[in-house]
Amino acid sequence: MRFDLTDLRLFLHVVEAASLTHGAGRAGMALPSASARVRGMEEALGVPLLIRGGRGVRPTPAGLALVHHARLVLRQMERMRGELADHTRGVKGHVRLLCNTAALMEFLPDALGGFLAANPGVEIDLEERLSREIVPAVIDGAADIGIVADSVDLAGLRTFPFRRDRLVLVTAAAHPFAGRDAIAFAETLDEAFVGLVEGSALQGHLAGHAARVGRRLSYRVRLRGFEAIGRMVERGVGVAVVPDSAAQRCRATMAIARVPLTDPWADRNLLLCVRDPDELPAHALRLLRALAGGAGVPA
Repeated sequence: MRFDLTDLRLFLHVVEAASLTHGAGRAGMALPSASARVRGMEEALGVPLLIRGGRGVRPTPAGLALVHHARLVLRQMERMRGELADHTRGVKGHVRLLCNTAALMEFLPDALGGFLAANPGVEIDLEERLSREIVPAVIDGAADIGIVADSVDLAGLRTFPFRRDRLVLVTAAAHPFAGRDAIAFAETLDEAFVGLVEGSALQGHLAGHAARVGRRLSYRVRLRGFEAIGRMVERGVGVAVVPDSAAQRCRATMAIARVPLTDPWADRNLLLCVRDPDELPAHALRLLRALAGGAGVPA
């Protein structure tokens, strides 16, 4: 039985995507080559690793065991690379970072820019997920670092402060809600909404809170950024819920109103989370330290 690192990375991508096609794409591999590699792994072991169905794939018990060991092996490789990076030119470190929408769109561009400029040998695989999905991914070793809202259960993880993230309603300046000092999210659910594209973690978060009161959001249009949302709101297309930092920025150049939400879940802190800082490769620990501003992260 001989698996190389490409096999292990491919198998993790396939399992995480629940799809051979998407897993092959994430691994930068053609589907026929990826399928042949997975079949070769199964033949070498003598047991199936994946259950294949019309809606994708899922790991068998043997496949789950392989996922566990593949993550251990790849994490150890990353740690080795990080420790050798100070001694070997051209060795690159890789960090997988999962975050929610606010972190991705509002805070990380500036936070990561300086780090990447100062660490040219480090690559960051950045992916947007719901906070509740990030926690198990970090616990299972599928990600090195997560950025989540403090509303989720973080048992078993070490956390460090990142940013405060408050969600607010934005409306056109002439909208009836514009003069309100604050508003409950449930009061807005009869309105037409402007939101982010399908799959956005923020829209999933809002949909969950609407479902808790037996409602669903009605979107007139979905866009890729908060500035574009602000322009649509300004023209009276609908209302939107966005991070306060985005609302403040848009209000400086657009005729929109910002109305705080009274719901406790709308005012949250974003936290960095890891399994154990001492387990991180040197380059991932440097990133954690940079994102946390050094607050409480071991040297």
